[in-house]
Amino acid sequence: MASIIVIPIIIVAIVGLTGYLVYKYGMYDYFCKRSVNQTLQKYNIQKTPSQIIKEYYEDKGEKKSHKEIQNLEKHYRQKEPDQFLAMYDAIRERK
Repeated sequence: MASIIVIPIIIVAIVGLTGYLVYKYGMYDYFCKRSVNQTLQKYNIQKTPSQIIKEYYEDKGEKKSHKEIQNLEKHYRQKEPDQFLAMYDAIRERK
């Protein structure tokens, strides 16, 4: 009798957890990346987010490795997407 209730609850929990993890680690980053690229396209910016980050930190005099740039890109893409426009404006003003 108890297995009639417990088994469906376990199945629903597993499906729900799997769906959450797929969204959190796969789809969320995809949607963030798409949003940033659309924003850059909207303002006719031909550079990629990683190029913007690299140039910004080079102008500041800081050298970043490729891995650091990737980590910064992911952070900015997911948490602070407007930073790409701010960095691009700072690069443009310096030149």
